[in-house]
Amino acid sequence: FGSEYDHVVQRAGNRTAAEEALLARASEVKQFDIRPLTASERDRYRSDWQKIEAHFVDRPTMAVVEADELVGEVMRSRGYPIADFDKHAEYVSVKHPRVVEHYRAGHAVIDAHSRGAASTEELRQAMLHYRVLFEDLVGFGGTDVEQPIAPNTELEHAREERVAYGRRDDDRLR
Repeated sequence: FGSEYDHVVQRAGNRTAAEEALLARASEVKQFDIRPLTASERDRYRSDWQKIEAHFVDRPTMAVVEADELVGEVMRSRGYPIADFDKHAEYVSVKHPRVVEHYRAGHAVIDAHSRGAASTEELRQAMLHYRVLFEDLVGFGGTDVEQPIAPNTELEHAREERVAYGRRDDDRLR
């Protein structure tokens, strides 16, 4: 579970309760029919993502909301059940533990913005967070077989995205 373990320990208050919660979560997710996307689904979602990114400059708030909605749509297509945000984050943490914090961070910016407390820079950061999660959920390659992400591939991809959004500080998104 990676950093998700620490997150659950903090919320549960002790390691035993956290470990029980994580095992229960993993058992629950095993019952779902989570599947990789087909090549055509991946292509469609990537196209949708490019459209969202293209209008970020003109409408950053709308782009972040659309990014959140697209991530939810990808999750449903892959077989994750419809749930509230916290439950979605828990489900994602089982198969995507390295990126669940990006999901939480992006969603936190949407919540902050709804209270009038998110800056354009924070919206930009939310897009970066959603991008990492989106890429992990959609997968890479053009075949109908899901291809695992090598540990360095995710970091390298995140670096490329920070440059694309004008961020060169490698530690900012970690």
